[in-house]
Amino acid sequence: MTEATILLADDDRAIRTVLTQALGRMGHQVRATGNAATLWRWISEGEGDVVITDVVMPDENGLDLVPRIRKLRPELRVIVMSAQNTLLTAVKATERGAFEYIPKPFDLKELLAIVQRALTEPHLRPKRAGEPGGEGAEEQLPLIGRSSAMQEIYRVLARLMGTDLTVLISGESGTGKELIARALHDYGKRRNGPFVPVNMAAIPRELIESELFGHEKGAFTGATSRSPGRFEQADGGTLFLDEIGDMPLEAQTRLLRVLQEGEYTLVGGRTPIRSNVRIIAATHRDLRQLVAHGLFREDLYFRINVVPIRIPPLRERVEDIPELVRHFQKRMAEMGLPAKNIDADAMRRLQSYRWPGNVRELENLIRRLSALYSHESIGVDVVEAELAEDAPGATPSSDPEGRSDGLSGAVERHLRSYFRAHGTELPAGGLYDRVLREVERPLIELSLAATGGNQIRAAQLLGLNRNTLRKKIRELDIDVVRGVKYGRKTI
Repeated sequence: MTEATILLADDDRAIRTVLTQALGRMGHQVRATGNAATLWRWISEGEGDVVITDVVMPDENGLDLVPRIRKLRPELRVIVMSAQNTLLTAVKATERGAFEYIPKPFDLKELLAIVQRALTEPHLRPKRAGEPGGEGAEEQLPLIGRSSAMQEIYRVLARLMGTDLTVLISGESGTGKELIARALHDYGKRRNGPFVPVNMAAIPRELIESELFGHEKGAFTGATSRSPGRFEQADGGTLFLDEIGDMPLEAQTRLLRVLQEGEYTLVGGRTPIRSNVRIIAATHRDLRQLVAHGLFREDLYFRINVVPIRIPPLRERVEDIPELVRHFQKRMAEMGLPAKNIDADAMRRLQSYRWPGNVRELENLIRRLSALYSHESIGVDVVEAELAEDAPGATPSSDPEGRSDGLSGAVERHLRSYFRAHGTELPAGGLYDRVLREVERPLIELSLAATGGNQIRAAQLLGLNRNTLRKKIRELDIDVVRGVKYGRKTI
């Protein structure tokens, strides 16, 4: 390995020590400092093959150094580290010409691999001053979270800001897919153009082609004049196709032509129109399964899946919940609602909940807590009551493989309601057997109903010995003749 000189600037002595030792073991020479002024002097004197700099230093912001370095020594690659782990930091680092952005606390092996890439990857054209996404970028945080999952999303988004690549965003309902799409638009090269969202699931299937591509006068009954479609409305900007898995096959064929040829025709029209839009698609469905069942074109899938981004469900990034809660509370305060304090026990309960409705469900909960409760401090009992209120209508949550919490979730909600209702005045005992009976009774009743009351077939269905089934029927006092539910009790 060729020896290189690495210039390191970080006001944390421990980080300087760790990186100096690690880079030294790789065969590199390291010059380390705790301030930006010394780093700039070294760079000005022509030293260094790669720069690693922190953002927050005592004398200057490390991000402000990057464009100056790029101007003076465009071949010198800069790796930016920061504990300000937001999308805005990642975007600024990329916009100003950093080779890579890495959040703190960082993975040492990953950082060393980035240094190696910085030393060996061929140089591309330097980004020119004035390209999209400079100082005019709006100082806001469209995405919230400092978890490792969100950090990786920030880094991917930062790399995509200066491109027109087609992006496919996948994730459960309520995870924030449209926020990702808007961030790509608002911080990208098309941010001065329109952002046009279209929800495929909300448009009647027979109208989707006209809605997307527009129609000529007389194209169909009721088409009394020429009407522009969403592609025309999004010209020069971004077209966000939400729930693209619900797009009918005919419209998929038209969309494929746009992606392949860069042009489309209005419904009933013959003159091709050049398309000047960036397409971002999103879905909560598994498009590969739809392809396998002939419901989604395979060639279109590969066209839109150029850059896939998976948004994790909230249960996979529970460490972000306190920050999300503070963000939503701030929103409520801006709306004139009183500020609330979520106590520690209540916050832990929020972090242990599965959030089938994801971030959207959390936001709705904070809205209710702000609007409906007069006390300033919200305890775990209030949170429990609100979560239980949501439970009956909640969509069962699922993991990436599509498994649902269904039965176990329903049992848990039922038991929580039971314990809340009884408080400290619990019955003497026997709860375990009672819960088992609660599950056994409907299971046996439904099996008998499914087999028309035939106990032999029901026993085979259940995987029980016929005598065992008969014993349970007697114990539970189940009416076999009718094969229906009888005399059910609840705990």
